[in-house]
Amino acid sequence: MKKLTVALCLMASLASTGSAYAKEKISLMLDWFVNPDHAALIVAQQKGYFDKYDLEVEIIEPADPSLAPKLVASGDVDMAVDYQPQLQLQVAEGLPVVRIGTLISSPLTSLVVLKSGNINQLSDLKGKKVGYSVTGFESTILDMMLQSSGVTKDDVELVNVNFSLSPSLLSGQVDAVIGAYRNFELNQLKLEKNEGLAFYPEEHGVPAYDELILTANTKNISDKKFSDFLSALEEATIFTLNHPDEAWEAFVSYKPNELGDELNQMAWKDTLPRLALRPRALDAHRYQAMAEFMQAQGLIKTVPELKNYAVELQ
Repeated sequence: MKKLTVALCLMASLASTGSAYAKEKISLMLDWFVNPDHAALIVAQQKGYFDKYDLEVEIIEPADPSLAPKLVASGDVDMAVDYQPQLQLQVAEGLPVVRIGTLISSPLTSLVVLKSGNINQLSDLKGKKVGYSVTGFESTILDMMLQSSGVTKDDVELVNVNFSLSPSLLSGQVDAVIGAYRNFELNQLKLEKNEGLAFYPEEHGVPAYDELILTANTKNISDKKFSDFLSALEEATIFTLNHPDEAWEAFVSYKPNELGDELNQMAWKDTLPRLALRPRALDAHRYQAMAEFMQAQGLIKTVPELKNYAVELQ
């Protein structure tokens, strides 16, 4: 009997060890340092939702955000956090990447001015300075927003503020900034005792789009681990929305010295309503509309077939 008990314990130990080694590994590169935009990802990691699906997820903060899609294309990382319009540019460049999920299902980008200034509508920007960080899609957004108010890019002076959006506004270097996130820069300004006023692209001629998405290499998307990842992410999202305070504590626990500040706490509240409730769900019309818009604006030459760059995994 004693030998049988020992044998059973040994078998249980081996089974437990085997289960640990059976976890599927996934490397995920973020678009930026960890922040509330990644709420569902971090909660899934900290609350054990990835563990539930036998996934070992490595979350990587990039030294250079532009590298993430290239590393997915080369197979050096499994997944990346990306932006819908950027994905459509990457596909036009021939990168073998495909959207498999959504984190933030509405635009965050906006054009922001100070309420204390003299700009109350977009047409007031004529003759003013507009700060930007990234050319390409941001420039197109600005152009379309201005056109909707009878102004053109030639009527404003563009200033490269190198990701220093809020400081450039507060210092008076520029009169407005394009590319400001409505859940971050507006809160930064508020903390500096200066209210901001945001103008939203989707209300001024730009099609609505998914701000943050998840991409993988086209040749790997049939791997079950990606579907399991999205299942875990959906459960974490539901938990976060049902228990925002407990989810916040889990989020902060990921990097207590960095994430628990007042700005992140304010951004957290503004970000939760924008989380994708169904991360795997694909809005085909939204992607098609943006592709056609980008073609009309000369950003891409042709409208690609949707199935080649955006899928809904089962």
